[in-house]
Amino acid sequence: MDPLLHEPHHDGSPLYLKQETAPLGSSVQVRVRTHADRPADAIWLRTVEDGEPFFSPCEVEHVDGTSIWWTGQVHVRNPVQRYRFMVVEGDSFRWLNQAGVHDRDVTDAHDFRITSYDAAPAWGRDAAVYQIFPDRFARSAAADARPIPDWAVPAQWSDDPVHEGPITPLQFYGGDLDGIVEHLDHVVALGFDTIYLTPVFPAESNHRYNASTFDEVDPLLGGDEAYRRLVDAAHARGLRVFGDLTSNHTGDTHEWFRIAQADPTSRERSFYYFAPDGSHEGWKGHGTLPKLDHLDEEVGRRFRDVVRRWLEFGLDGWRIDVANMTGRRADVDVAHRVAREIREAATEVRPDALVLAEHGHDATGDLDGDGWHGTMNYYGFSFPIWEWLRDPWRPVPSFGLPVGVPRRDGTAVVRSMREFAASFGWRALGTSWNILGSHDSPRIRTTTGSADLHHLAVVLQFTLPGVPMVFAGDELGLEGTDGEDSRRTMPWQDQETWDPATPEVYAALAALRRRHVALRRGSLRWVHVGTDDIAYLREHPLETLLVRVTRDGTPEAELPGVRLVEKLYTVGLSGRSPRATVWRVRL
Repeated sequence: MDPLLHEPHHDGSPLYLKQETAPLGSSVQVRVRTHADRPADAIWLRTVEDGEPFFSPCEVEHVDGTSIWWTGQVHVRNPVQRYRFMVVEGDSFRWLNQAGVHDRDVTDAHDFRITSYDAAPAWGRDAAVYQIFPDRFARSAAADARPIPDWAVPAQWSDDPVHEGPITPLQFYGGDLDGIVEHLDHVVALGFDTIYLTPVFPAESNHRYNASTFDEVDPLLGGDEAYRRLVDAAHARGLRVFGDLTSNHTGDTHEWFRIAQADPTSRERSFYYFAPDGSHEGWKGHGTLPKLDHLDEEVGRRFRDVVRRWLEFGLDGWRIDVANMTGRRADVDVAHRVAREIREAATEVRPDALVLAEHGHDATGDLDGDGWHGTMNYYGFSFPIWEWLRDPWRPVPSFGLPVGVPRRDGTAVVRSMREFAASFGWRALGTSWNILGSHDSPRIRTTTGSADLHHLAVVLQFTLPGVPMVFAGDELGLEGTDGEDSRRTMPWQDQETWDPATPEVYAALAALRRRHVALRRGSLRWVHVGTDDIAYLREHPLETLLVRVTRDGTPEAELPGVRLVEKLYTVGLSGRSPRATVWRVRL
């Protein structure tokens, strides 16, 4: 048997944790699985309460074949209660935390967590999300009658994006909300149940992250009436609708900023960071994106009004742009307060609202509390997958780095994923979005260089913990070397350019994830990690699934003790070629 199957295991899934949310002062049962081939002499539960470690013994609950199940009780003393296990073997011991098993001393940073804060809504963890960039998705006939604004550089639908230079944010294709409505059946056929639209507020750019108001939908998209039609049409098909709101900055044409700039005595002046000479601070130095000062309570009040208004309109949740920088500047850090207030405003209107943070690197520490439910998981998912499945034959562009994507082996990739999962916590991990590409990054087909490796990446996206989020066009095999180039128009009129196999892969995996609760809520146990092949179990009280992926056709390692029951899905050819298989198994 692979030594990984001998290792003690615990995580935040139903097999191991009695309840993921618990009130202060309560006790929660936790379970640890050990293996008969490497038995533990004792297991101690270590909690940290009010900053002080406490130990309590675990007891053997029962023996199931080669699995020995231990139980203990975590006392929930603090709102985010941390714990880990000391596994005693002879005259030594190892630590079991969320990052794995360690035969050395470890910090508390990767301890398991139970929280007293409400969990994300069930739909947010079970979702499959389809991202739409409105200007490039679809254009209705009504768009032809709308005047082109003075700031825009018109483009034909078949034109390639200009992805470098001053006209990049001004290139205007005229996609609109009614165009999206016309293609919602495509989204449903692929198996997605949530659409996420990048901003729809008026702005002098094609991306609309530089909003000029939050009070209405851009008339170039069809205005509030078209948004109403889209939300209603989506809901009629069982789709939820996710909005995109920038809380870190506005555009320099925003009504608040124009008042602030024109009148130094105005209430809005303190919303922004103005210097004595009248200049202002912008996001990453961009003057067109003036940064908001969240120390001003009126800023927070107005943002909460925006959050509530559009949820009342019909949105189901918000993705918060640049959440990692919101409320942070120099010696100021009120980011967690802002996150908490936005979430409170959202759940006042919709108790099942989901609030997700854009965080382009490490969200450690931002997901524990009562703020963001999860994040766009670039560094804990996207980067490891890109590095393992990148095109081995040519340079591959990266996202946010000054160098390209390196090619790494399975051991390094799995270690990265485990450490980021541990830093986020199991609950936040399960709500965060698994991304292979977005409007800000290269396309996954460009990164992998082939359909075969692209399809393996999709298997990982839909079968690892987290919520799959797919950028519109990935299912067609669209390419793009960077975020701007990836914002290519959907080729609705040129379906002969579509990769015919790739939509079927997405649809099959979305259906598989929807049918099998283990892929949405099950535990994760790595059972084999090699240079070119990996295997993991997703375990739930109702079923156990095995996922095996090889990037180069390496023969699959033997897994004694794992009995294959039914093949549920396979992609790739047999022999020395990339392939992946999902099995129902028994241990």
